[in-house]
Amino acid sequence: MDFDYSPKTKDLQVRLQAFMAEHIYPAEGAYHAEIEANTAAGKRWTPLQTIEKLKPKAQAAGLWNLFLPVDSAAASGYDGAGLTNQEYAPLAEIMGRVMWSSEVFNCSAPDTGNMETIARYGSEENKARWLKPLLEGKIRSSFAMTEPEVASSDATNIQTRIERQGDDYIINGRKWWTSGAGDPRCAVYIAMGKTDPDAPRHSQQSMVLVPANTPGITVVRALNVMGYDDAPHGHMEVLFENVRVPTSNILLGEGRGFEIAQGRLGPGRIHHCMRLIGLAERALELMCKRAAMRVAFGKTIAAQTVTQERIAEARCKIDMARLLTLKAAWMMDVAGNKFAKNEIAMIKVVAPSMACQVIDWAMQAHGGAGMCDDFPLAYSYANARTLRFADGPDEVHRNAIAKMELGKYGFSTRSAEAPR
Repeated sequence: MDFDYSPKTKDLQVRLQAFMAEHIYPAEGAYHAEIEANTAAGKRWTPLQTIEKLKPKAQAAGLWNLFLPVDSAAASGYDGAGLTNQEYAPLAEIMGRVMWSSEVFNCSAPDTGNMETIARYGSEENKARWLKPLLEGKIRSSFAMTEPEVASSDATNIQTRIERQGDDYIINGRKWWTSGAGDPRCAVYIAMGKTDPDAPRHSQQSMVLVPANTPGITVVRALNVMGYDDAPHGHMEVLFENVRVPTSNILLGEGRGFEIAQGRLGPGRIHHCMRLIGLAERALELMCKRAAMRVAFGKTIAAQTVTQERIAEARCKIDMARLLTLKAAWMMDVAGNKFAKNEIAMIKVVAPSMACQVIDWAMQAHGGAGMCDDFPLAYSYANARTLRFADGPDEVHRNAIAKMELGKYGFSTRSAEAPR
């Protein structure tokens, strides 16, 4: 593995960092002020003009759809950056320093995963209807998988039914943590449910495209994430009651939902992890600056040994997480998601835990200021902690890693009996 970034990535890093410095960091105050103004005016779920005004600038700077990999770009018929996972990863890190900035470049979840899914598995008709406006940033989308009634970390538990009636599918079920469903620009859902409960466990599920204005869809409520509602994006509870869509809206085919999920979630996890590394980098930067400025017990906080130890540990943890994530991205590029499944599982465990720890140390160095919104740390911590659930909880990934490790020595976790 070559640890150096490609010339294309280096060029994009410089341009992206310049854009962040000129447009994103100076707009952070305006972003929060606009949220407060919208809330006071009863327009909490109105798209933010702070972001919308920057999107044309990002397009003009050639920093649009950076996430779109070579294969998905070819499948979509639309030009993106044409980067590999390894080339995109350090760019996602830069964007991750400000959590809302990814949307400015049309690189935010769940749209990125949904666009790749439609590009790879959607019909030409569906690409024209949904993929093109998503890539152009004219609409947004949502991914409906997790359910409140079952442990959705085991996707075979999902109860939503997708039943065929003639040339239509009828969808019934309740979803939650449906990211993006609160945005008034959300025009389409990718919904996962069972088309055949009697099929083998991993062939029961399917994914279908569901227009957001289809009768029978009710957005029940917005869920708070440790006190934050993430408006206007939102994480919503959504009810599907006799929702009817044409069978042509199926992605890839009946019973292939798990296959799609493997193709969708691998790149998404790389994106999440690299954004978390950027978030942790900024937390460490804020920690160092704060520690050097504040005096306690006759000397700066930076001069306290415990602070120095935490700064050193943070540097080590961030760099280790970055290298493991880049390795996973490289393996995905070389041999595909299946070949890199162990590394993908590892980064999903390592990156969020690392970010939580580094941000926690930064909050401690800020004292009371770390607990309020004068600094981005409290919100950053809530985001990092949430990502220990998103794309599967830590326990699921640790189990997968352990099974693969034990398998190297011929041991199985299926039996309670030790080998004789």
